[in-house]
Amino acid sequence: MRKSPKAVFCARLKAARRGARMSQKDLGIAAGLDEFVASTRVNRYETGVHEPDMETAGRLAQALGVPLAYLFADDDRQARLLLAFAALSKGRQDAFLAEIERAADT
Repeated sequence: MRKSPKAVFCARLKAARRGARMSQKDLGIAAGLDEFVASTRVNRYETGVHEPDMETAGRLAQALGVPLAYLFADDDRQARLLLAFAALSKGRQDAFLAEIERAADT
């Protein structure tokens, strides 16, 4: 059974924050939220009480150093692929894309 997009976002946001060893407050501040509400807002995003708009989600991803698409990837393999791809240099990304596109054509 697939998780809802909201549940996926909540889980990925929390996992990425923990992986980055950031507190909710630190993440919120790094994403441009007011420091007095940063912890509460991130907590509410992680628990699904509130949903950030796309601009805020983008700033959260940037602060965490993950692609925005990672926060919405509902398949664990795709999520891992997005993180690994983002870690490659542009040249290696291009080579990888060419190889995977060739593999998909067969």
